Amino acid sequence: MHFTLYSRSYCHLCQDMLDALNLLHTPERPFTVEVIDVDADPALVERFDELVPVLFAALDQPELCHYFLDADRVRLALAGENT
Repeated sequence: MHFTLYSRSYCHLCQDMLDALNLLHTPERPFTVEVIDVDADPALVERFDELVPVLFAALDQPELCHYFLDADRVRLALAGENT
């Protein structure tokens, strides 16, 4: 499983979400996380600006959550269920 986290370097909510997400990582439910700085791309700033952090399990699916980690939705994604 792979997650994409749209983030900012100076965003404490972004770091909080990443930390909370990493707490869900177990040997039984491994995953990777790609952190993308929205400020590196004007199109991402336009799309996400005030929504960061924003977490996706699949970029062709709706976001799992923004601002705060929705641990239940992440667990469902890890279990392979549609969220």
